[in-house]
Amino acid sequence: MDTVVGLSTVAEWLGVDGGSASTDDVRVVDVRDAWEYDGIGHLPGAVNVPFDSFRSATGGDDGMLPGADAFAELVESVGISSDDRLVAYDDMHGVFAARFLVTCELYGHDPDRLHLLNGDYSAWNRSYSVSQDTPSESNGSYDATALAEGPLVGVETVEQAMDDSSTVLVDTREKDEYAAGHIPGAVRLNWMELVDETDRGIKSDATLRSILEDAGIRSDQSIVLYCNTARRLSHTYTVLRHLGYPALSFYEGSLTEWRDRDLPLAADD
Repeated sequence: MDTVVGLSTVAEWLGVDGGSASTDDVRVVDVRDAWEYDGIGHLPGAVNVPFDSFRSATGGDDGMLPGADAFAELVESVGISSDDRLVAYDDMHGVFAARFLVTCELYGHDPDRLHLLNGDYSAWNRSYSVSQDTPSESNGSYDATALAEGPLVGVETVEQAMDDSSTVLVDTREKDEYAAGHIPGAVRLNWMELVDETDRGIKSDATLRSILEDAGIRSDQSIVLYCNTARRLSHTYTVLRHLGYPALSFYEGSLTEWRDRDLPLAADD
């Protein structure tokens, strides 16, 4: 099952606008603020897990990860279980939703059951009905365990990648941020370059591959992603998974940790 799923597929899954739901194990997760979820409306049946609720600089895990116990308690409180098929969305082209999905993956959720809505709330609202009903309260059963092996890498791996021709470091921030200071040897790929701002989802696969190739990012390389606090890299990671890039990892500490350790930075003149 694809990492990125279209609006029409999710509409079919949910049985919206008079259709019959085609699957009963899908949980839709809205990661916008509670006032947006309650006041503006949300996808039918969606539960609300606001972005700030699963981000923590003091959770005890790397970077902004909240900690396995805290994350399990959070998602269980809205009825999410470990074996659910999750579809996440936001209203910012998917970057916050992707971060939620990456967090689930890092705490052991089957990545084949994690999906980013290809488009966001605004895109959905143009074509399908929304709801202001809150699903009835239920408790899930979520076994969150930090992966011993997975896409997460630390400083040592990044330092090795700087001098490894088979690995490419990818800075997913904006051009000005990259110019002001980046990890030496990293190529720049602003995550928004992969987004179709009209459709509010990702660009076509052919266009994505062309953009990546132009940036010096190939599928036969090991790819290590970073940004400032591991939010933007989550979207790029999700898109690369969608495209089938096999050797993906990311530096959760990103430039926040890199700078705290006083490690070298390169800057454009």
